[in-house]
Amino acid sequence: MSNNLVTVAYIAASALFILSLGGLSNQETARKGNLFGIAGMAIAFIATALSSQVTEYTTLVAAIIPGAIIGAIMAARVAMTSMPELVAILHSFVGLAAVLVGLSNYLQPESTLVGVEATIHEIEIFIGVFIGAITFTGSIIAFGKLSGNIGSKPLLLPARHLLNLSMLGGSIFLGWQFMTGANGLQPLLIMTAIACVLGVHLVMAIGGADMPVVISMLNSYSGWAAAAAGFMLSNDLLIITGALVGSSGAILSYIMCNAMNRSFISVILGGFGEGSSSSASKGSQAPQGEATPTTVEETAELLSNAKTIVIVPGYGMAVAQAQHAVSDITKILRKRGKEVRFGIHPVAGRMPGHMNVLLAEANVPYDIVLEMDEINEDFPDTDVVLVIGANDTVNPSALDDPDSPIAGMPVMEVWKAENVVVMKRSLGIGYAGVDNPLFYMENNQMLFGDAKQNVSAILSKLSESSNAKSATTTEKVLVKA
Repeated sequence: MSNNLVTVAYIAASALFILSLGGLSNQETARKGNLFGIAGMAIAFIATALSSQVTEYTTLVAAIIPGAIIGAIMAARVAMTSMPELVAILHSFVGLAAVLVGLSNYLQPESTLVGVEATIHEIEIFIGVFIGAITFTGSIIAFGKLSGNIGSKPLLLPARHLLNLSMLGGSIFLGWQFMTGANGLQPLLIMTAIACVLGVHLVMAIGGADMPVVISMLNSYSGWAAAAAGFMLSNDLLIITGALVGSSGAILSYIMCNAMNRSFISVILGGFGEGSSSSASKGSQAPQGEATPTTVEETAELLSNAKTIVIVPGYGMAVAQAQHAVSDITKILRKRGKEVRFGIHPVAGRMPGHMNVLLAEANVPYDIVLEMDEINEDFPDTDVVLVIGANDTVNPSALDDPDSPIAGMPVMEVWKAENVVVMKRSLGIGYAGVDNPLFYMENNQMLFGDAKQNVSAILSKLSESSNAKSATTTEKVLVKA
């Protein structure tokens, strides 16, 4: 394929990637956005494979086929609850690829580059490897925290910010040696090792409750790593794609930080753990009171008598895979003329949009799925709020207790409703490690047990009552006839 055709293909792929991002910004168009992204990647891959720069197809096929098979198997087998872990580990592959591309570029330099062009190319290599190494190890730590293999509590080393600055300063010094020394391989490798340690330390210092923001931030890092690889390879499409991913990930991280009342700079510096540390040292008071248990029958009756209902899903719903039963309950209640809506916290689950994807999978109408800012002011006028597996995102201590590790974080203010039913296995703490005073409030009831079993039981009760009403109506019509 000629260079002109490759350029045209890259332009088309870039346009499709931009359309993909636009589509993914809205639930109604997300499916179309995915299709645009798939089409763009297919065009980019085929154009690159057929370009004049690619000559060794045996090596290419030997690398692509196993990778495609492994990727397809992983994507087919992964559960929605494990999607955050999959995203994290895939980010690490992008970072590792940037490191390997940078090292190979240095070991086999472009002979046509001289003077300023060669200097710029060396800077690209050094920065690309640095970003890639941080992304690689940071994503592995995020994967470990999300999968439970690494504790969710932040690792707060003494003078950790000074340690981060020291590693950054050492990397800059090594960069100067890399640019001015006769043998730049040694400082490049030492910097790679330091950047790997920096990536580990940055993410280890972040608490488990803030991992959704970390996933988004690592997504941004992986984009910049890909853009750096594009500069090293002189590939315009890779530069554009990396810039799109990097900037969109950074914007999403900023939005999520605002939703959690966190500092965007503290995310980059791995400083989320600081708030948890200071709060934990003060020791917030344990919730007072006694939780009121309820039953499936009472919950079904409460829903039947309510006019306005809000369902707040959380990670527990994802673990139990109860979204389809929840969707069926919603259909029954709406057929009875009740107003049923969903309230989604920006960081519900363990990655951005986790709950939205689950509800879309269960065919819940998009127009009744509302974000926190849209639904919070309606809770005082709501008859029943059904909280399914959410904990930290409905915790009033975020607003009431300045010593809480999640103090200042905007939450779903479900306790303002007339009645609240929380579905959980126990009164245990959430992922942030914080007790929830909501469980002990007078207007709250606890429906203990597996979320899917309880939701299915509620669905069964509502279906029985609907069938009974239908049978009664039919009998009355027959009697009149």
